[in-house]
Amino acid sequence: AQQEAEFKFVYPVQLLSRIHQPVVCLLDVCYGLGYNTASALAAIWKINPGCKIQLVGLELDPEVPKAAIATNLLDNWPDPVPELLATLANTHQLQTEKIQAKLRIGDARITIQELNNSGFQADAIFLDPFSPPSCPQLWTVEFLRLVTSFLKPDGHLATYSCAAAVRTALMEAHLKIGSTAPVGRRSPGTVASLTEEYLPPLSQKEKEHLLTRASIPYRDPHLSDSAEIIMHRRQLEQQKSSLEPTSHWKKRWLLKKESGVRSQESGVKSKI
Repeated sequence: AQQEAEFKFVYPVQLLSRIHQPVVCLLDVCYGLGYNTASALAAIWKINPGCKIQLVGLELDPEVPKAAIATNLLDNWPDPVPELLATLANTHQLQTEKIQAKLRIGDARITIQELNNSGFQADAIFLDPFSPPSCPQLWTVEFLRLVTSFLKPDGHLATYSCAAAVRTALMEAHLKIGSTAPVGRRSPGTVASLTEEYLPPLSQKEKEHLLTRASIPYRDPHLSDSAEIIMHRRQLEQQKSSLEPTSHWKKRWLLKKESGVRSQESGVKSKI
């Protein structure tokens, strides 16, 4: 979990290039057990112990961060990270010389709007909800536009998801997207920013995925619909779409893979 947090979230958002700023601002969407925040704090303070951090975490269930503390899940991170995040989990706020943090509890579609007019702008955003089929509410175009409004012009957003619907939603939120290396799973993640500079390119396969019906994003016009309504709305849009069926894309790339394997086998035999 620690390695995945580092390689899926901390490194892609280029936090280490920001550690000499007076203040680094982080937005952790779906704070959960606190792994992403813990990894970010540890990485920053390892190189610059004096760096000040401003953190906003969004979490639906207040018992989840508490469970991480109760079961010592953050003990693998260096001091003072476990102690600080224990305070945050229990009191939902934290103020020291090195960190100012607030954990906002509730539906993230609502709690993120509490940041309006606050002036808060994040250097890095960690987008870590449950998967789109499980929690489509937090992968919609409308929600991601709201999230993006709190990203600095040179900031980065990272997520573990490479779903075409998620990537399309990020692009509709005016972000450019890149692909991050797979860690702990076969699929890559996604990193996004307002400019294409330094973004790892998508593969041809990933680009073509964005031209299929899988790329039709989730929508929630008033940021209040249930998961079922959001899913149904997307299904209707997919049924009416003239985009390539995703099954065709999968079959095409499977055939390319099989063709490549046969070519390699043929090459080996010819050498023998």
